[in-house]
Amino acid sequence: MKKIKLLFVTGLLAISYSCSDELLQNDGVAGDSQPTTELTSVQLEQGALTNPGIPAAFLSGVYALQVQAGSGDTGGHDDFGQKAYDLFGDFMSSDLALSQSSFGWYRASFSELQVGENFTFTDNRQLWRYYYKVIGSANLVVNNLGGNDAIPESDANKYAMGQAKALRAHSYFYLAQYYQKEYNASEPILPLPIGETAGNLPKSTAQEIYEQIENDLNDAISLLSGFNRTAKNQVNQDVARMILAYALAAKGGRDADVATLTQQVINSGSYTMLAPADVTNGFNDASSNSWMWGVDITPELGLGLISWWGQVDAYSFSYAWAGDYKVMDQTLFDAIPANDVRKAQFFDDPTNASGTGRHLQPLLKFYYSPAVAGTTSFGSGTNVGISADYVYMRIEEAYLLNAEAQARGGNDGAARTSLKALLARRVPDNTYVDALSGQALLDEIYLQTRIELWGEGKSYLAMKRNQATITRGANHLNFVGVPIQYNDERLTFEIPQDEIQNNPFITDQNL
Repeated sequence: MKKIKLLFVTGLLAISYSCSDELLQNDGVAGDSQPTTELTSVQLEQGALTNPGIPAAFLSGVYALQVQAGSGDTGGHDDFGQKAYDLFGDFMSSDLALSQSSFGWYRASFSELQVGENFTFTDNRQLWRYYYKVIGSANLVVNNLGGNDAIPESDANKYAMGQAKALRAHSYFYLAQYYQKEYNASEPILPLPIGETAGNLPKSTAQEIYEQIENDLNDAISLLSGFNRTAKNQVNQDVARMILAYALAAKGGRDADVATLTQQVINSGSYTMLAPADVTNGFNDASSNSWMWGVDITPELGLGLISWWGQVDAYSFSYAWAGDYKVMDQTLFDAIPANDVRKAQFFDDPTNASGTGRHLQPLLKFYYSPAVAGTTSFGSGTNVGISADYVYMRIEEAYLLNAEAQARGGNDGAARTSLKALLARRVPDNTYVDALSGQALLDEIYLQTRIELWGEGKSYLAMKRNQATITRGANHLNFVGVPIQYNDERLTFEIPQDEIQNNPFITDQNL
């Protein structure tokens, strides 16, 4: 990718670095002005020679893609960066139900599960375009800091390289999860543009993709040593460790490594799990000490209806208020004990129901302002200049993934310790875990993962790791009570139509 549009950089100044005016206005050749809305690889390379901060500044554009409406190259109201695809995954796992559809968003693709059977669906193209756009942007940073094998001299450039490699790995990981039914090392699944590679490429195998993910993240962990980030949207060592842990867990056979990585994050002491009273705090503030990775959304970013909050938050002027209800699967809700503080996150009013079951909206898990919590001021807020933050990762994930890895590795005692540490903040008595072992313990960890992280974009990953069979509860619009396995074709995205048509090296779907 030789040119990356920077139209969105100025909107991100509140959460990241700024770019040099001179770099954006001139490429260093007298009398030769370059468009201020594009940054070429030549400009970036020349700018880095005179201003070592330029590659770090360019990362603001990469991070901006994660929150930018339309970053998947559509005009859809479901196209708003990383949280859009977190929502896609939550729908695919069926832990998140569409219990009422007035406007049609997500209905055919996810409620009716057509996206995995029809490569012409825009969602397939949107997801593909978004992650490859992030990869192309990250490649540009890496290339102009010396390439994949380089170790920059300055700390600033080391940190920029580490973040770029982590973001690239994160994108390849999500592409691999969404476009391959399950890990099969020899199956060709995705193009792997790395370095200066441009243009059409054939598929690389899953093994090659995951090797690149692992290499990038190991490099990132090393390069980010000593990095003290200025905002939580930036990837630090702990975030890189967690992305690597997720990738190794998805691949399988690396339980000891996953346990080590997650334990390192836990032992860092940099984060604290949410207290019982905080599980109904709205999940809207990046300053929360449980958040490892997230975005401090400011009104200057201009987020409105086309945003994660615009789809999920019932209190603001949103689809969740106007009739497209995103709710917890009723069977999963029924599995939460009455004395679990997380039960209160969901509005369970017998009158709040229809022929499809209870609507179970997350009225006390996700809301934009403390002023509306627990009220009936639905639709009273505005999505214009929204300032409720985005969460990408919490420390609770480290405890749950650690417990899962320990249990898979046969270390039931260590698994119980991690699981009980979380449950001590959620239920009055967690001693029932002491009686669990083997598959029963794994099943409980999976259940707690689904409950704790509901609506945060982790359910699809957990479903595939646990090779689960999902059975939709009564409040779904489609496929109620129908068992669907994790590797069902309908739960995997299709390589988009334009890639099949325009890339001569890719002529078929993955297995």
